[in-house]
Amino acid sequence: MPATTIDCKGHTIAPGDSVRILAITPDLSLDEDDLDLFMDMVGSTCEVDYIDADGAAWVAVWWNCSEGTLTTQVGLAPQQMEKSAI
Repeated sequence: MPATTIDCKGHTIAPGDSVRILAITPDLSLDEDDLDLFMDMVGSTCEVDYIDADGAAWVAVWWNCSEGTLTTQVGLAPQQMEKSAI
């Protein structure tokens, strides 16, 4: 598993780094509510949890909803994220 990947500007990204989500590629088979949660991730700044074998940076967003606490997790390709100073 690679220890790092790069963002849309070629900056090195490692687990623990903060990235701003520029875009995602959702699974279109998701129901409308789940799809909305994923699409609402765009623009968020998140900490990278890990880098997978394909070089995708995985991030999670936690939501407080009427059903309780929910989490969405997505793997980001380099063009879908930008390293954040936060």
